[in-house]
Amino acid sequence: MTSSLTLLLAAVLTGAVGSSLVAQPASGQRITPNFKDAEITQVIEAVAAATGRSIIVDPRVRAQVTMLSSTAMTPDAFYEAFLALLQVYGFVAVPSGNVLKIIPDANSRTMPGNDLPDSVSDTSDELVTQVVAVTNVSAAQLVAILRPLMPQNAHLAAYPASNTLILADRANNVNRIVRIIRRIDQASDADVEVVAMQNASAAEVVRTMTALNPAQAQAEGGMAPLRVVADDRSNSILLAGDKTQRLRARTLIAYLDTPLATGGDTRVRYLRYADADKIAGKLKEQLGGTVTVANAPGAAAANTTTIGGGTTIWAEPETNALVITAPAKTMNSLMAVIDKLDIRRAQVMVEAIIVEVSADKSAELGVNWLVDGSNSDQAVGGFIEPIGGTSIVDLARAARDPATLTTVPRGTTVGVGRRANNGVNFAAVLRALRGDSTTNIIATPSIVTMDNQAAEIKVAQEVPFVTGQYTNSGGNVGNNLNPFQTIQRQEVGTILKITPQINEGDAVMLKIEQESSSIAATSSGAVDLVTNKRTISTSVLIEDGGTVVLGGLIQDSQTGGEQRVPFLGRIPLVGEAFRTRSAKKTKTNLLVFIQPRILRDGIDATIETNQKYNYIRDQQLKLGPQREVLPLLPGERRLILPAIPAAPAAEQPK
Repeated sequence: MTSSLTLLLAAVLTGAVGSSLVAQPASGQRITPNFKDAEITQVIEAVAAATGRSIIVDPRVRAQVTMLSSTAMTPDAFYEAFLALLQVYGFVAVPSGNVLKIIPDANSRTMPGNDLPDSVSDTSDELVTQVVAVTNVSAAQLVAILRPLMPQNAHLAAYPASNTLILADRANNVNRIVRIIRRIDQASDADVEVVAMQNASAAEVVRTMTALNPAQAQAEGGMAPLRVVADDRSNSILLAGDKTQRLRARTLIAYLDTPLATGGDTRVRYLRYADADKIAGKLKEQLGGTVTVANAPGAAAANTTTIGGGTTIWAEPETNALVITAPAKTMNSLMAVIDKLDIRRAQVMVEAIIVEVSADKSAELGVNWLVDGSNSDQAVGGFIEPIGGTSIVDLARAARDPATLTTVPRGTTVGVGRRANNGVNFAAVLRALRGDSTTNIIATPSIVTMDNQAAEIKVAQEVPFVTGQYTNSGGNVGNNLNPFQTIQRQEVGTILKITPQINEGDAVMLKIEQESSSIAATSSGAVDLVTNKRTISTSVLIEDGGTVVLGGLIQDSQTGGEQRVPFLGRIPLVGEAFRTRSAKKTKTNLLVFIQPRILRDGIDATIETNQKYNYIRDQQLKLGPQREVLPLLPGERRLILPAIPAAPAAEQPK
């Protein structure tokens, strides 16, 4: 392998090559390199001779290189060509003072090189480190963009705190990267514009623009997305984005913000669920206006609300509609309030369960006797005590004069006696009375009402109660007597008053007034009417479909009485003839339960209605057909509820 270095200087051409390269090169010398498949160390020696630098070669620097030139070059140009040669073969020259270190390219980022030069050459292949300040874009975002443009062994990092980039690479590539950064680091023309609305509502226009372009939030063509925000207070629209995007948006806004040709400030709103008269009053309170009375065109008098600023609201009861005249901003505010109020309210079905089980037992046992020996100069005596409402004296008087009998004796009566004109007359009566009465009542009144709406169900009878009796003289004609009674009627039955309030979720708050009354069955007979009355007034919180006990009474009472002759009544066996006994035991179990169900829509209401309807129909069917040997009404059939027709397939609840 041959190599040659031709020097234009005559002294170098005629002298030894080694000595000429080591000497300081003369000014104006020209070099024409001609290395073909030469060891790289030979080229390094020639560079050292031409530039006069001391060069340290890393032992790993080994390569067969080719460096050819047809024209002569200065030592500086020869040095630049040498740096390009090192880059091609994967080496780098790192200056350190007047010493030049030749090392593999993989270790270049750890060497100082030419740190932070004032200007970076666009043709040199020397190793440089440069810090570039970025002003308009994010330095961290530029790293992902610029990294593919740099060699693997080059260094590129961002420092977010000062928004700067750190580059370490060859000078010509660093210069290229810096020029790219300057092109990218440009101030954006994105700005914020405020567009005041004159006729339309800012919120409505923004809603229309958003519906027109639902992907507005995504960037298009690399540009930042256009942001559109409505300011209700000033009825303005804020545009933030690229200038071209803002121009298109302003064109669309100008078209939408045009006055309507036909009375755009008046609207007729038909209400679906709410009451127009009530809503009109609420809107008046909302806007703080004054209410007046005016006649609706072609209709009866209706409520009219006039508010400052040309706003007028009046209700049409016949069509349940509101007629509102207002500016666009006020109109939108009123429509938003109406949308929240005119909604389908949930309903609540409340079922009360009243369970009463009571038992009343009573017993009476006693002896009455009389002895009359006055006709035989004997003593007169007796033991008389009413049993079952009568005594032996009452029975004797009734036997003598039946007209004196006012009440029928109750119980079992066994008597013995003697009645004669001479001797001892006596009479004795043994009476026993036992009475049992039971009550078993299960009542399930139910009622359906809307949320926050009071409701009442009353299933009762008007029972007459005698409050007084009078007897008036009919005057002088015949002295007739006119008996007179005063009667007061009272409701006896079941009364349920509720006011439900559905809380967030599935809980229901109930204000309840429950009354259940009935005529009591007693063992002492129906001398006077006695009513049992149970009343509960409370507020409870219950989950949807849950059951809670409202209150009740569990009572067990026992009473007893004894009438006897002193001393004699306590003698065993014999004492039974000198005493009467009575005992009574009453046991009462009464509980009231409540169960609410929320009916949120028509499907829930249909399900509950069908359930109750089918229950009553099943009870009618269980009675079976009425069969009579001799029908009193031939041809008449028992009426039964018809079957509920099936709903269309689209309306059947799932």
